[in-house]
Amino acid sequence: MDGLGRHVIGELYGCDPASLRNLEGIVEVVRRAAKEAGATIVGDFANKYDKGEGVSYILVVKESHLSVHTWPELGYAAVDIYTCGDHVDPWKAFDVIAGSFNPKTVSVMEIKRGLMVKEEEGQQVSIAIEKMR
Repeated sequence: MDGLGRHVIGELYGCDPASLRNLEGIVEVVRRAAKEAGATIVGDFANKYDKGEGVSYILVVKESHLSVHTWPELGYAAVDIYTCGDHVDPWKAFDVIAGSFNPKTVSVMEIKRGLMVKEEEGQQVSIAIEKMR
């Protein structure tokens, strides 16, 4: 693996609104996704919002975290899976979570995290850093 971790970020559109409101169902599916991906569960936090009945669920795993934030009124879910090490497959977790919401459209990408630059003896290494606003 290049870097320290893999970060899968997904946008799910046209999801079943009932599944996006179901806090207990989301907790169950995210925990199952973590186990199927090979992660070790450490703890979690869940919240159901009054207005719009959306849900936020964050599962902390030894290898980092999985999170889901939902907007049932829009049929939208944001999924974030960050794993460190070689033994956890964030794509397995993503597939389990995304499949549970039955989205019509999915946009997903993976970002390699912690790409460390090593200096070679006698050679200069430069890194371009983009200024954030």
